[in-house]
Amino acid sequence: MPRYKTVEQVLSLMKDITRVRNIGIIAHVDHGKTTTSDTLLAAAGIISQKVAGEALALDYLSVEQQRGITVKAANISLYHEIEGKGYVINLIDTPGHVDFSGRVTRSLRILDGSIVVVDAVEGIMTQTETVLRQSLEERVRPILFINKVDRLVKELKLSPQEIQKKLIDMIVEINNLIEMYAEPEYKDAWKIKPELGNVVFGSAKDKWGFSVPIAQKKGVKFSDVVNAYSSGDKSKVEELANRVPIHEALLETVIKFVPNPRDAQKYRIPKIWKGDLDSDIAKAMINADPNGPIVLMISDMKVDPHAGLVATGRVFSGTLRAGEEIWLVNAKRQQRVLQVSLYMGPTRELAEEIPAGNIAAALGLDQARSGETAVDIKYKDANVGSFESLHYVSEPVVTISVEPKNPKDLNKMIDALRKLSIEDPNLLVKINEETGEYLLSGMGFLHLEVSLQLLKENYGVDVVTSPPIVVYRESIRTKSQVFEGKSPNKHNKLYISVEPLNEQTIELIANGTIKEDMDSKEMARILKEQADWDYDEAKKIIAIDENINVFVNATSGVQHLREVMDTILQGFRLAMKEGPLAHEPIRGLKVILHDAIIHEDPAHRGPAQLYPAVRNAIFAGFLTSKPTLLEPLQKLDIRVPMDFVGNVSGVITRKRGKILNMTQMGSIARITAEIPVSESFELASELRAASAGRAFWGTEFSRWAPVPDSLLLDVIMKIRERKGLPKELPKVEDFLA
Repeated sequence: MPRYKTVEQVLSLMKDITRVRNIGIIAHVDHGKTTTSDTLLAAAGIISQKVAGEALALDYLSVEQQRGITVKAANISLYHEIEGKGYVINLIDTPGHVDFSGRVTRSLRILDGSIVVVDAVEGIMTQTETVLRQSLEERVRPILFINKVDRLVKELKLSPQEIQKKLIDMIVEINNLIEMYAEPEYKDAWKIKPELGNVVFGSAKDKWGFSVPIAQKKGVKFSDVVNAYSSGDKSKVEELANRVPIHEALLETVIKFVPNPRDAQKYRIPKIWKGDLDSDIAKAMINADPNGPIVLMISDMKVDPHAGLVATGRVFSGTLRAGEEIWLVNAKRQQRVLQVSLYMGPTRELAEEIPAGNIAAALGLDQARSGETAVDIKYKDANVGSFESLHYVSEPVVTISVEPKNPKDLNKMIDALRKLSIEDPNLLVKINEETGEYLLSGMGFLHLEVSLQLLKENYGVDVVTSPPIVVYRESIRTKSQVFEGKSPNKHNKLYISVEPLNEQTIELIANGTIKEDMDSKEMARILKEQADWDYDEAKKIIAIDENINVFVNATSGVQHLREVMDTILQGFRLAMKEGPLAHEPIRGLKVILHDAIIHEDPAHRGPAQLYPAVRNAIFAGFLTSKPTLLEPLQKLDIRVPMDFVGNVSGVITRKRGKILNMTQMGSIARITAEIPVSESFELASELRAASAGRAFWGTEFSRWAPVPDSLLLDVIMKIRERKGLPKELPKVEDFLA
C-alpha cells in the first residue's frame, strides 16, 4: 500500500535526475483522463483509495465538477517505488475537449512522456489523433492506456478472443498514426509493442489494469476479466483490482518507457530551442545540468487571489531558488523570483530550490506569459535565443461582446478579463473603438461559456453577453496593378501592388517552417523549392505578420527609404489588422513595394504621413483583386449506427457542410465532414435529434475557406452593420485621393 511521502522526501529525490519522470495524460474528451490520474494519486497517498475514480481530485475548479470535464491543466508531483527504488513522477492532467487544446500544447512542451488514454468502445477519435500528433511534434514519447475495457464485457458482451482482437486493432491504428506523424528516427522506437509492455489495458474506474509482462508474471488472462464482470459479483472485480492494481501497471510502464529528463533533453532541446546549440546555455540544457545557468520555460500563468500571478514551468538547466534575478527573453524585462514551490494538485508546497529537469511554480514573475523563456540575468544582453514558439492546433474563431450587468463593475470586469487572458493565451480580449464594446474571442462556444463562468465565480463579475459571432478573414483571388499611395501632405509616394499567396506558402508560414526572423537565403531556398517562388523575390521578404501576410521590398536605390522602413512596415501591419470590406483581419496577402518617393525632411515623413500612404495603396489594390471573405470551417468526425446515416448526412448538407469520407466498421459508420463554424451553433442538438441520441462526434478546426459568392454581400453587410460602419462599401477611388 502507498506510503505517505512528505514534500521533503519528494524534494530530495528531485536532485537525482535519473529518478524523475515528467508525464502528461492526454486523450479525447471523456475517455477517462482525470479518473486515471485519480488512481495514481490514490497510489501516492494523496487522496483515499475509497474515493479514487469518483473524487476527480484534479478537477478542482467548480466549473469542472459541474460540467464533468477538465478545463485547465493540473499539475502534481507523485512518489512511487519499484523494486525498493523511489521515483518522483511529475504528472499533468490535460483537457481533452478541442476548445481547450491550447492548454494541451502548452503542457506538452514541459513533458517527456505522455499516457494516451483511449476508450475501449469508442476507439481512436479525432482528438486522440490531434493530441498524439501534438505529442509527437514536441518529441514527447507516447505510451498507451486502453481504458474502460469493462465496457467490452458489460455492454458489447465480447468473448476473451474478441476482446483481444479489438484491442489489437486499436494498437495497430495508434501505430499507423505514429508511423504517419513521428520523425523518422522515432517511428520504430516509439511504436506500441504489447509484448514489451508499453501498453496497459484496464479500467480506471474499477482500479485494475495490466500490461502483457505483468499479466504473464501474475498469471492474469482476459478470461479472468470476462468472468469477474459476468459473475455479477462486485467482490470479484475488487479481487481483480487487488491482484493487478492499475497504478502499479501505469507507473511501472512510465518509469520503464518514459526517459528521465537528462536523456529526454538530449533529443528534445535541438527540436524546441531556437538558438545556438553550441552555446554554454544550450549545452547545459542538453545535459540538464543543475549547476548550469538557469533556464525556465514557462508553460502556464495562473492568478492566485492571495499571491498574485504564479508562473508554472520546467527548469531545463540550473537550479531555481528564491531571490534569483532572471531575464525574461520575450518580455525583455528583468524580474526577481520571490518564492519557489512544487505542486500537489491545487496546493503549492514551498521548496528552497528546484533543480533542472523538474516542474516548478514561481512567484514574482508577473511580467511573464505562457511560452516565455526565463534565463540567468548574466545573459541579459547576450541574445541567447529562446524556445520555439508554440504551435496551436486551432485559432480563436468565435467572438462575443460582454458588458457588466451593473455599470459600476466596469473596471472590475476589465481587470478580470485581463487576468483571464493572461491565464489563457488562447482567449483574446479587445475593444471595438467604434462601438466601445468589449470583445472576447475563443476557440469555440464551450471555451467562451467556461470563461464567463470563471469570470463570475473567481472575480464575482456578472456579465451580459451578445449571441456568439464568428470571426472572418478578408482575402483576394487575383493580382492587382500597381497603385500609388500618397501621404496626406503629398510629399511621399509609395507604389504598391498586392496578390494572393499560394496555399503552399500559407502552409509553410502556418506550421512555422518560414519565419520572419530567419536567414533570407534559407527562406528563399525553401520558398523556391516548396512553394514556386522566384528566388530573388523571396529574398526580398522583409516582414511576415501573424495573420500570414507577407511584405516584399522590390525597390532598389530609393533615397531615405531605409530610415522610414520601420514606419512603413508598422503601417503594413496596421492595415492587415482591419481590411477594407468589413474591418476583419486580412489573411494570405502578398504586398509588394515597387518604388517610392520619400521626402528628405524627417518632419514630413512621420507615421501620420506614411501610415495612410501604405494603407491606401494596399486597400486600392485589394478592392480591385476580386476581394472575398474567408470563413472558418470545422472538421467533424461522427460515429453513428448505419440506420441513421441518412438523417445525419441530411443535417450536414442543410448546414452547408460537405462529407469528405465515409467508412463502415461493423454496424457503425464513421463520417468525416466539414461544416462552417457559423452554421454550427445548434449542431449538437440537431445531431442528437437526427440519430436518436446515438451519434458520437468530435470537432476540430479545419481550415479557412472563401464564403460562397451568393452569401458574400449579405455577410459583409451584417458585419458592417454590427460594427457601426457605413452601409455602402468603400470604392477604389476613396483610397486614391
